Amino acid sequence: MSATPADDAEILALARPDIVALAPYEHAVFAPTLERLHANELPWPPHSETPDTALHRYPEPQPAALLAALASHYGVSTEQLLVGRGSDEGIDLLTRAFCRAGEDAVIICPPTFGMYAVAARIQGAAVVNVPLGKDYALDDAGVIAALDPRVKLVWLCSPNNPTGNSLDSAAIRRVLEAARGRALVVVDEAYSEFSAQASWVGSLAEYPHLVILRTLSKAQGLAGARIGTVIAAPTVIRLLRKIIPPYAIARPASTAAEHALQDNSRPIALARIARICSERERLRGALTRSPWVTRVYPSEANFLLLETTNARSVLDRLQAVALLARDFSGKPALGEAIRLTVGTPEQNNRVMTALECGT
Repeated sequence: MSATPADDAEILALARPDIVALAPYEHAVFAPTLERLHANELPWPPHSETPDTALHRYPEPQPAALLAALASHYGVSTEQLLVGRGSDEGIDLLTRAFCRAGEDAVIICPPTFGMYAVAARIQGAAVVNVPLGKDYALDDAGVIAALDPRVKLVWLCSPNNPTGNSLDSAAIRRVLEAARGRALVVVDEAYSEFSAQASWVGSLAEYPHLVILRTLSKAQGLAGARIGTVIAAPTVIRLLRKIIPPYAIARPASTAAEHALQDNSRPIALARIARICSERERLRGALTRSPWVTRVYPSEANFLLLETTNARSVLDRLQAVALLARDFSGKPALGEAIRLTVGTPEQNNRVMTALECGT
C-alpha cells in the first residue's frame, strides 16, 4: 500500500509547525540548456588545472543524475530521496525539522552512533536513553514504553555502530507498529551492505513514518565525498528539502558518486564487500586467540568490537605497528572496548601479530 493523505497529515503533525509553514530559500534555477547570468557566478572556470572545468558554476541543488542513480540503486523513486553530506546531514535535518527546542525529544539505544544524541542536544531536544539489552539486542518493549508525546524521532542503527550486530527485525517491526502516528522511526543502514539482513526499504509503503538512512561512505568507499541519502515518504523529503542548504552537494562529489553507482562499478564493489566480510571472519577467529582480547563480538558490519584486558595497552600495541583503532573504553555498557575496522589482509595480519594471536 502507498501513503494516503491521512498518512501525510500524521507525518506533518509530528513536524515543527514553523518548518511546515516555512517558505524555503529560492535558489537559482538549474537549467542546463540556458546560459547562466542569474547566479552571480564568474563566467570563466578556475585558472588552475582541475578535473572539473565547471567549478565556477553552482552545483545542482539535488543533482538529477545522482538522484536517478541512487533511486535505481536503492529501488525507490526520486521523490523518496534526499541527498546530503553524509548521513550526518540527514540526522541533523531530521532533528531540526521534527524537534522543537526545549519541548521535543528523541529516543536512542546506547551504545550506538553518537551523532543522534549530538544533533538532538544541538537542537535543544531531550535525549531519552533506552539501552540495548543482553548481547546488544534491541529492547523494543523499553522503546515502546518510552514513546511519550514529546518523542518525535526513534533512532535505530542496524547493523549497530559500535557493536556490529543487526537489530532483530521482529523487534524493529514492533516498534514501527507502536510508533505509527506518534513518532518517526529512523533505521540507519550505513553498514547494510556487509549484512545478510534485508534492507527496510521494502517496508516504506507499509510504514509511512519509517525513514531509512543510507550512505556511500562505507561499501562504495566514498567517505571523502560525503554522500548520504535519506529515504522516506515524499512528505518527509519535501519537508527536509525546505531546510537543506541550497547547494549542499559539491559537483566533484556528485560526479564521483555517479561513477561509483554505474553498472561497471558494481562488480568491483561487490567483490570488495565480499573480501571485507571474509577478512572480518578471519580476523575475528584469530582475535579470539589473543591474550589481550577477552571477547570478540559477532559483527555484520566492516568492523569488530573487542572487549580487551586493557584498552590502552591494546591501542598502544596497535600504534606500535602503525595502526589506529577506536577507543570505546569507559562508555556505558562497553567496558575496556575498542572498535577495529577490518582492513586489507596485510593490515589485518599486522593486527594479529601485534595482539599475539598465534596460529
